Amino acid sequence: MSCGTGGGHNSACAAIREELESRGHVCDVLNPYTLEGEGLASTVDNAYIKLVQKIPSAFGAAYKLGDMYRHLPGKSPVYLINRHMAHALESYISERSFDAIASTHLFPAEILTNIKRRGALPLPPTYYVATDYVCVPFTEETDCDRYVIPAPDLTDDFVSRGVPAEKILPFGIPVSGRFSCDFDRAAARASLGLDADKKYILLAGGSVGSGHIEEMVDIISSRYAGDVGLVVVCGNNEQLFRRLSEKYASGSVRVLEFTDRMHDYMRACDVFVSKPGGLSSTEAAVSETPLIHVSPIPGCETHNMEFFGSRGMSMPISSPKELPRVCDRLLTDGGADAMHRCQRRYIPHAAARSIAEHMEHSVK
Repeated sequence: MSCGTGGGHNSACAAIREELESRGHVCDVLNPYTLEGEGLASTVDNAYIKLVQKIPSAFGAAYKLGDMYRHLPGKSPVYLINRHMAHALESYISERSFDAIASTHLFPAEILTNIKRRGALPLPPTYYVATDYVCVPFTEETDCDRYVIPAPDLTDDFVSRGVPAEKILPFGIPVSGRFSCDFDRAAARASLGLDADKKYILLAGGSVGSGHIEEMVDIISSRYAGDVGLVVVCGNNEQLFRRLSEKYASGSVRVLEFTDRMHDYMRACDVFVSKPGGLSSTEAAVSETPLIHVSPIPGCETHNMEFFGSRGMSMPISSPKELPRVCDRLLTDGGADAMHRCQRRYIPHAAARSIAEHMEHSVK
């Protein structure tokens, strides 16, 4: 189960499904809010997307409020709201024979917890899969059988928040197997129609297309004046896509609205500039793509950037104006080699496989 509040949760869900189906299993993928109608699911998803696109500081304030609220007694408003979804999800589960249930989003895990505490329906093994490099607020009030966390280094953070140590599986964030395939830059560039002899920078603002994308495109295109190619992924930010497409209609910048070939673009490009989403950062680490973090959505992405930057897995910058300096370093002086070693050291590269194997062993 997942929700569409940011594409990362759905991508992690899809990665687990990809792995399970490759092993011969049958999977249902569900946004539980659709059980009450597509309108509710769209409202929940779009509220988040519009907030981070237009007022990211407001999301940061909400995250900070949640972090403060978790110290108070009693259940959170998130838990109480999701209680209303318990009956619909309980009916859905009872009509099917599931051997395991995984949630890559907090909200479905809260609904599962409500079902579990009602006690009317026995549940199969349940998994909560964290998709950010921090224990986000209210994770500790869920009651799943296992908690898959992004890295062993985060075990203390989750335990300190109240997640039982014996339930933690430090398998990593699941990403599609396409990101961990053998690296072949020449083949990736050929398949995408990119120049084999040119260096390329890939720029993205996650599925929501947030951050100072236009400013960064201007800075990079001015700095390199065509000597370095630039690919920009706008996600579902249609207005950003239209503006950049019109501004760079000459073809000096490749502007994409949404792509299902992010794995190929990461392989083809020499540097990836992105906000520090949990999934996109993990995809870069698994594919060993040199990474620059900028413009985090305040909250969990701030923690993601800190985790990666402190371990040498990315170069975090506080302003787009710093881009020329860090891009030059990664493009010219071998700075990427040290980053590759850190990415291999700290990030599990086969999380989806580890989750699938554990599920298989847990089924009685």
